[in-house]
Amino acid sequence: MSNVPKCPTCSSEYTYEDGDVFVCPECAHEWPIAAAEDEIAGIVVRDAFGNELKAGDSITVIKDLKIKGSSAVVKTGVKIKIIRLVSGDHDIDCRIDGVGAMQLKSEFVKKA
Repeated sequence: MSNVPKCPTCSSEYTYEDGDVFVCPECAHEWPIAAAEDEIAGIVVRDAFGNELKAGDSITVIKDLKIKGSSAVVKTGVKIKIIRLVSGDHDIDCRIDGVGAMQLKSEFVKKA
């Protein structure tokens, strides 16, 4: 999974890292990596019960979650040890044992 943000000018998903800047190939916009990290650091993510989540926290899934494109399911009560916060619709980036890397919505987890 890539942690390169979308372009702030044209919202292109095809941005890439070039030295100490991010570059958008579609509109040629460049912005410093430090600015993007500050933006992500300013995100406030809350779990289903209103507790604030931080990068590196442990969480527990509170609802069975179907995995799109697969017959597998992440069961209720699965504990996820280290999370990373990202911006977007799915605001938690994590690795689940037996499943792999996933992005989750904070409304389906609680802080462990």
